[in-house]
Amino acid sequence: MPELCICALSLLLWIPAILCGVTTEGEYSVLEGQSVVIACHYEPQYEHYVKYWCRGTTREFCTSLARTDDIGSSNPDKDRVRISDDLDQLVFTVTMQDVKKGDTGWYICGVEIGSIWSADVVTFSNIRVLDGMSVVNSQVTGEEGRSVTVECLYSESYRESRKKWCRSGDWSSCRLIDAGESYEDASVAISDDRTRTYTVTLKKLQLKDTGWYTCAAGKHKMSIQVLVTPRPRDVVTVTSTPAPAPSQCNVYVPPKLSIKESSQSHHLVSWLVCSAVVLLLGIAIFGRKMWKVRKQEPVMGYRRVIKAGVNKYPVPDVGDQQDTTVVFLTRDNKRDDAFLY
Repeated sequence: MPELCICALSLLLWIPAILCGVTTEGEYSVLEGQSVVIACHYEPQYEHYVKYWCRGTTREFCTSLARTDDIGSSNPDKDRVRISDDLDQLVFTVTMQDVKKGDTGWYICGVEIGSIWSADVVTFSNIRVLDGMSVVNSQVTGEEGRSVTVECLYSESYRESRKKWCRSGDWSSCRLIDAGESYEDASVAISDDRTRTYTVTLKKLQLKDTGWYTCAAGKHKMSIQVLVTPRPRDVVTVTSTPAPAPSQCNVYVPPKLSIKESSQSHHLVSWLVCSAVVLLLGIAIFGRKMWKVRKQEPVMGYRRVIKAGVNKYPVPDVGDQQDTTVVFLTRDNKRDDAFLY
């Protein structure tokens, strides 16, 4: 019974190490001859513990490749592995350079606890080393009239292979170069430095260059999408200057007046209008009086004539009416005739 309790207690001490403590990506894929970087994150309580990187599926049978307390090593395989610990970010980083196909397998990011009662805090990663090609970016974008660069990566086994760049669906557009050579024309430049990367630069991009392309090494190839965006057009602002009007058609435009000047001008105009109305009214009254005077002058004249005739020719007696002359005058002065009865 005591032995069972001790075993149960030991299992409880191992549970936290299994459940949490260190985390990383579960799987990495890398081309042969390239490098891979693994970031192992840990909890704050493990800040000052020793971290390590080893190959294997269990801690007991794990081959140590790098430790934070043993940076230097005389083992060539271990020299390809670098480890560093960032205490501020709580992450230790492992870099494996020039990986081989034999490096494919399981690895452990671990924090060494150093106690028989507590297991190390670990997490596992699977690294696969591929034989073939890849690209840094599967989609690149460039502006019309400018250049864009594509980086095609190949594994170590294709170092001496011929490299090829083609536009998908158009085999006549293919450009071929041998290992370590370069090619250039007005639209494209290709170079291979034999360090597992060959670079393709598309020059003087046009909108019609948008499409899918292929970079190949040996029997392997990768597809890349190239997008060309229109170049911003310069906006030209045209300011039209109105032609001056002919001198004979110049029109005087009075200047704008202030509020005070406008008020004074309004009063002056009102006074002039009132004066003109009074003057016209006076002229109308004067004209009407003159018209009445002129109208009465003929009547007064007739009256004077009649009076003068009466005085010259006395009126006969009433009894003698046969030779009597009666003169009638019209008031409207339309007729000046005398009617005799």
